[in-house]
Amino acid sequence: MPAAPRARPTDLFTPDEWAPFQTRAAWAGPLLVLHCWGVILLAAAIGVIWPVLIPLCVAVIGTRQLGLAILMHEAAHGGLSPKARLNDALGHWLCAVPVGASLALYRPYHLSHHKYAQQAEDPDLVLSAPFPVTRASLHRKIVRDLTGQTFFKQRVLFALKAFSSRREEDLAEGAVVTGRSVLPFLLVNAALLLAAILAGVWWAYFALWLLPLATWFPMVTRLRNIAEHACVEGSAEDPFRAARTTRASWWERALIAPYWVNFHAEHHLFMHVPCWKLPALHRAVRTKPQGERMEVAAGYVDVLRSASGRT
Repeated sequence: MPAAPRARPTDLFTPDEWAPFQTRAAWAGPLLVLHCWGVILLAAAIGVIWPVLIPLCVAVIGTRQLGLAILMHEAAHGGLSPKARLNDALGHWLCAVPVGASLALYRPYHLSHHKYAQQAEDPDLVLSAPFPVTRASLHRKIVRDLTGQTFFKQRVLFALKAFSSRREEDLAEGAVVTGRSVLPFLLVNAALLLAAILAGVWWAYFALWLLPLATWFPMVTRLRNIAEHACVEGSAEDPFRAARTTRASWWERALIAPYWVNFHAEHHLFMHVPCWKLPALHRAVRTKPQGERMEVAAGYVDVLRSASGRT
């Protein structure tokens, strides 16, 4: 089975140009995890104080729940801390488990995606292959996300299958989402509910954690998946077109694409560059002739138009 084509740093950069992208700050990863939880708690507090703002808080919290998944992804590449044990502890317990994932299961799955990106063996190919779809089809998918149907399938049905199955390979996609993390996920959510009860706002767990997790989080996760790989011509042959980068405005970063997840073409080129250095890597790559081949969308609305262009 052929691996995806690769680019090397020396294909684009001199050693001096590449040097800044090789270093990892020990404080950056933990600070991002702290920031993510800080935004979640602040938005939850605002929703409790001013319930009229709960719809906006649901969107903000759901996006930061995606942020936790993105930081788990960073941990899968060893990017949250130079210390492996701290990297894995942060990535698993503070990022993966709260949203129903497992770092131990996600890492080999995701590294296989990088090895075989957009090849027949890519485990994520199923996420991009169906596109483009019709606008009606995309609308139905988003409605399923926002009405909790996707959450029920991925978090409830797969969880039941995880408990009943004795073979991990039987869980397929569900193993990445739930699998071994079913019990930790339930325990963490029980702790969050208990904290809300002790704070005298029991309803906040349901309105300001579970509701975002069941609605906005699946929807922005879908948008992320579409934007990263769908409808990129030549993605299986050219490493500079293996993924798409999407220019994100401030409101898109707040409500759709946190923590530089929109710089996905750069991430696939050099997957060990920390996420907070991807904007600088984007600028550096775009100054090179090879960078002109990259797929760069003007925004997420642009991506959705492209992904729903089938008649």
